[in-house]
Formats: sequence, structure tokens, C-alpha cells
Amino acid sequence: MIKSLGVAPFLFFFYLIFQSNEVYTQASEINKTGEIRGNVIDKFTSMPLNEFDVIFSNSNIIVQKEKGIFSVNKIPSGTYTITIDSRGFETKRIDDIVVLPSKITEINFELIPVNLLSVDTVKIHANRNHSFSNRNVSSFEFSREEISSNPGAQGDIFRAIGMLPGVTSSGGIYSAIAVRGQGVRDNVYIVDDIPLTEVGHLEGNSFFNDPNGGRFSIFAPRVIENAHFQGGAFSSEYGRKSASYLGLTIKEGNKYNGIFDGQIDLLGLNVNYDGPSGFNKRTTLFVSARYQNFLPLVKVIGLENLGLPIYGDLIVKSTTQLNANNKLKIIGMICPESFVRTVENVVADKPLNLLYLPNFKRNKSTLGINLLTQLGKNQMRNIAYFNRYTSDVKVGKAFPQIDSNGQVIRDNIPFIDQIQTQDYIESKWGIRSLYFINLTKNKRIHFGLESEYIRLSNDRKMLFNDTNFIFRRDHLIDPTANFQIVTKEQVNASKKLANYTAAAFVNYYFNLGSKLNIQSGIRIESFGFSKQLTISPRISLNFSLTNSQQITLASGIYYQEPVYSDLADLPESETLGLEKIIQTIVSYKLHLNPNLKFMAEFWYKDFDNIIVTPIASSVLRNNNGFGWGRGIDLSLNQKLNKKWHGIISYSYMDVKVNDGDGLGYYPFTFSQPHQFNSMLSHKLNKNWSFSGKFRFATGRPMDNYIIHKNVLNSNVKDYYSMELIGKNQGRLPNFTSIDLRVNYAVQVSKFRIISFFDVVNVMNKQIANNLNFNHVLGKPFYDGLAIFPTGGMKFEF
Repeated sequence: MIKSLGVAPFLFFFYLIFQSNEVYTQASEINKTGEIRGNVIDKFTSMPLNEFDVIFSNSNIIVQKEKGIFSVNKIPSGTYTITIDSRGFETKRIDDIVVLPSKITEINFELIPVNLLSVDTVKIHANRNHSFSNRNVSSFEFSREEISSNPGAQGDIFRAIGMLPGVTSSGGIYSAIAVRGQGVRDNVYIVDDIPLTEVGHLEGNSFFNDPNGGRFSIFAPRVIENAHFQGGAFSSEYGRKSASYLGLTIKEGNKYNGIFDGQIDLLGLNVNYDGPSGFNKRTTLFVSARYQNFLPLVKVIGLENLGLPIYGDLIVKSTTQLNANNKLKIIGMICPESFVRTVENVVADKPLNLLYLPNFKRNKSTLGINLLTQLGKNQMRNIAYFNRYTSDVKVGKAFPQIDSNGQVIRDNIPFIDQIQTQDYIESKWGIRSLYFINLTKNKRIHFGLESEYIRLSNDRKMLFNDTNFIFRRDHLIDPTANFQIVTKEQVNASKKLANYTAAAFVNYYFNLGSKLNIQSGIRIESFGFSKQLTISPRISLNFSLTNSQQITLASGIYYQEPVYSDLADLPESETLGLEKIIQTIVSYKLHLNPNLKFMAEFWYKDFDNIIVTPIASSVLRNNNGFGWGRGIDLSLNQKLNKKWHGIISYSYMDVKVNDGDGLGYYPFTFSQPHQFNSMLSHKLNKNWSFSGKFRFATGRPMDNYIIHKNVLNSNVKDYYSMELIGKNQGRLPNFTSIDLRVNYAVQVSKFRIISFFDVVNVMNKQIANNLNFNHVLGKPFYDGLAIFPTGGMKFEF
């Protein structure tokens, strides 16, 4: 059971609030001012706009404008909302812009041309989480402040996205996202034009390749400037994954002055620097450093049985304006982590549910160079990058004993500190060359070339044969046994391999008349590991029914690579091919007014050559799987007024997979038929803001089972086992969570301080992520935490 929190975090939170308020009341009441400088450009050409209007949420503010630039001098410090309106472009609004005393705040507005869709389209406001008019309904954007203030997200971009229609996470404790029934590793992640595959910290259950993904993003709060998410049918620029696209832009340094901000909370500390480099007038820097140690939180919530996770991130981005037409960006990331669980943690687990003893060290690192070249109204981007992922994992196991009275002996529990080990290295060298050409006012072409060289090294060893007390009858060597022996031959792998991937793509955007916009594209890709050449055509049709209504039809073929660690696990002579997914989407969007939007989207997917595991607990994989998925997403997004905003969404999905083993179709792991999300945020005044989020989802599929007693045929009370029957025919308990966040902001001299309390699952109801089994006591149990709070202080100066 999850222990009650008590009042400690709440007292800690309010202590911070009153301390901040006391300092604030003692501070000078002199009204200090800062400045705002903004850049307004065409998103697709990067050209400055000649004519635009700047609208502040506060009145009587004098704005100075020239081509593509605006500025406001001597503006009182505080937070502001700014709206940019320009004829022929979507209106864009950014909330919670912070102005510090004696500082210049720099903001970039990238406006999307409306004429790419229709000259008659209604003026659309790109407010919080609103999708673009010339993209599918499943497209959403998040700003830096929206990510930071999302309730329960704790500054994590993936937790913020988890509230969108069609998106789920593995319960509240994971940040990784599963979209429309597919897995967490099926998503395209692009960071400043650099592809990433490892974006999370602390994978959970398997310790080697967890299908649930990581628990926390590698991006600290306020690192991401903006995020663009598309839930399906993305363009041919993006390949190698099939479920969704998430494009992230890391904050660029302020050209005018240095700004420090950061956060201190129960998990640790992160600090960001945003400003000039100090060594070159044309170069700016953004630097983010984070250290997170879970020991304080584990003690507060009474979960010493979990073990000790620690991770950190160092992210550096430099931006240099080489000349009027060339901008150079250099990005470096180092993201180490560790997790240790000892036999003392097993003893702290009263029901002795968790017997494994993981000890791992992992590191994710990236170095990228991005050169943007402006060619009149056209643009070219050339990117070179290096990604490296290392994983050193050791997993042991505890073996509790039972006395003659059937009681568990808790003292001196025997254990083996290493049963399995793995030393895995994944390295990638890649280049991308992207071209954006505006042919006419209503025609645009986008094409590019990509190549990547991949090296894998894997040394996985099982030192002793192990016993699984959760098993399938058809996977047993001895079908009369009621447990599974996992042999070294089923697990051991030692393999080094390397190969190339290459791709070319082209997208063409044009209008037919004033109502129809067409986006067509094709992607050709070579995957060296399986020696496959694929062709992926994709098309999207956007039709304006009226000035406020739009229908979109999109379809395409998507090929997906295997997880590279799965390739490296296979015997030397075997490999895995590409999965094939055909997507079709029909969507409807209605703007009830400029700030209120209703969206509905139906989707269907056909799966072929899906990678499946024929024998549980083995490293073997094959491409024998196939299946289908379907669903509908509904959402209503409202910017209520200056102080309120909210979103409500409902999703239905049904995804069935067949492993090609004669056992028929079964619900896929992330197929949760019903999902409902809602969020509401209220800014009470300049100091206080409140936000809440409610999430519901049908429980994830699980296998039915029967329990066997005394499976080792011992003369004394012996271990139990669980035999799995069928595949995913049952359901875990439904997922329900209420997340809350409270912010209290004050200005103290040159410092802006925000005391906050952010809690996931305030009801303290355990979230069931997986069905597991206690073979000592013979009882099933669910993996998953309940309440997960953090509280602390954000600062900016």
C-alpha cells in the first residue's frame, strides 16, 4: 500500500509562500521597469513582416515598430500577454511573458500564412494548444510557459502532452507518451532539426528495454522554447517512426542581456542561463544544468522500498549570426542517470513484491551543428549531429525464505547481486540537408536528403539460469511444469554491427481555388540492416466549408525501424525488417469564435510486419505480427478570457494485433478504449494562479491467469506461480487522476520568485501500470505509484 503523505509537503509549500511574501512586503515599492523587444517573421520563409499590429493585454502601452521588429521601453516589470495580428497570417498570442526590472525581454513571433490554406479562411488565433489552420486537426503547440505551468506536468513536456486527445502515458509516473494505441518508441522526436530516440530518464520494469519508456524527460523545465505535436499523418520529411511527431526547439540566448532562472524543489535543482556569450558579440548562449536526487522525496512519501534514482542534464546551445543570411546553432547535451536498489530496499517492501536488485548507469549525449541560410524568400538548413547512448546494467535478485510455520523470514534475506548484465553502446553519425522554396504566393516546395551511420555494441549475459513464476504454457520446455526456466541460451547475446540509413523526401504545398489546399509528398528510404528500400507516398487535403469550418483528409504509408537494442540482441545470422503502417485520417474543425474551437478526428491504421516476441523472457524477435487500429478524437479548446483557459477532450481507440502464432487477435498493450481529459487554469491576480487537470482512461489490457500452489513440490510451504491464459483479454483497473498546481509569484528587487506546489494524483489512488505477481505469498499486485508531489521555488533575475 502507498503510505499517506501527511502534511509535510503542504507545510513546506506554504512556508515558502509566506517567506516569499514577507520578503516582498519588506522590499522597495518603487515601480521598476524593463523592456520588451520582439521579432515578427514568416514561419516558412524567416522573412520579417512589414505590417503587423501588436496588442498588449494591458492598455496604454506605447509600441515602437519597424520592419519585423517591435519594442516597448520602460514597461513596468511583471507578466504580459502579447498578440500579433498581420493581414494574411494567423494571429498569434503568447501568454505569461515575463519582464524583469532593468532587463530586456526578447520574444520571437513566427506567423503562419493563412493563404497557404485559403484566402477566405477565418482569422484564427493560435492560442494555448490551438492547432494550425494548414495542418491536421491533431496538431498542437505549447510555449515555454505553458509547459512550465501545466498542472501535474512538473515542467516536463511529455507530461504536458499527455493530456491531449489520443495521447496516453503509462500511468502518472511515466512521462513517455503512447499515441493512438501505438508504443512509446513509435514517435518521431526532432530537437532543433536533430533526430533523437532516447529522450527520457529512468526506464522502469525490464531495466533493459522497457515498453513503458522513461519516467522523466531529459529536458529540464523552461529549456524548451516551444513544442509542436502532431498525432498522426505527418509529412514525408519525417520517417523511421510512425505514430506521432514531436518537434522541440531549445531556447535561444537573449541578445541583449543575461537572464538567470531556475528551480529548487524536492527532487533537486536546475539553473538556466539565457544571454550573450561574452566572447563574441554575435553569439548568444543558453545553458541549462540540472541535478535530481530522489532521496528526499522517497522519504517524504514513504517509499524507501523503491530504491534510489539519480539523474542530471547539461544542455548548451549557442547561436551565432554569422552575417545577414547565415545563422549557426551548436547544441550539446549530456544526460547521465543511475538507479540502485539493494536488499535493504527489499526488506522495506512489507509485502515483498519487488525482489529484483537493479544497478545501472546510463548516459545520453548529443552534439549537433545547424546552419540556417537565407536565400531571399527561400531557406536552406544543413545539420550534422552525433548521438551516443551507453547503458551498463546489472540486475540481481532476492530470495526470501519461508519458515516451517509458513511465515516469511525477513532477516538476512539471501540474494544474488548479479544474475543478468548488459553493456550496450549505440552511436549515430548523421547529416540532414533541408530546402524550403516558395514558388509563388500559394505554392511551396520542401525537400531534403538525410543519411545516418549507426554502430551498435551489445554484450548481454545471464550468469545463472533463472526462474520465472509468471509463464505461458506454450513457452515451457517441459509443458507439465508450473514455472518457466529461463536459460542462458535464451538471453545471452554478444554482437557488434554497423550500417547506414539514407532517405530523400519532397513535399509540395499548393492551393486549388480559394477553398482547397493540397499537401502531397513522397519519401524514399534505405535501411541497411535489413537491406530494404521503401517508398512512402503521403497526401493531405484541407477543404474550407465556410469561413469557420474545415475538413481534412490525410493518408500515407509509414515505415518504422526496429528498436536498435532489439537488433543487437538477435543471433548473428538474424535481423529484423521494417514495420509497415498505413494511416488514414478524416478530421473536422469548427471555430465557434476566434478563441473557441471544436475538433473531431477519425483515424484508421493498418499494421503489417509488426515486430513481436515469440517466447517470453527471450531475446528473440520476428516480423510475424499484423493488425489494425481505429479511433476518434474529440476536443473543445477555449480561451475563456484574460484570466481563464481550458481544454476538454475525449478519445476512443481500438487496436488489435495478431502475432502470427495461431492464437488470433488481441488488444495491443496501449489500446485503452476510452480516455477523457480536462484542464482548467485561473489567474486570480498578479500573484496567485491555480490550475487543475482531470484524467481518465480505461485500464490497459492484461492477461487472464490462474495461480498454482507449491510449484516446486516442496515438503514445506513453497512458492506459487501465475500461468497466463490468452493474450490481453482482461483489463487493469481504470486510470483516474486529478493533478493540481498552485503558483504564488512576487517581484523582489530584480528577482522574480514563484513558490509552487505541483502534485500528480492528489487523490492518492494507486495507478496500475502492469499486472505482476508475488510468488512468495501467491498474490497478484499492480506495479505503479499513487500520489507524486513536488514543491519548491522558481526564480528569475
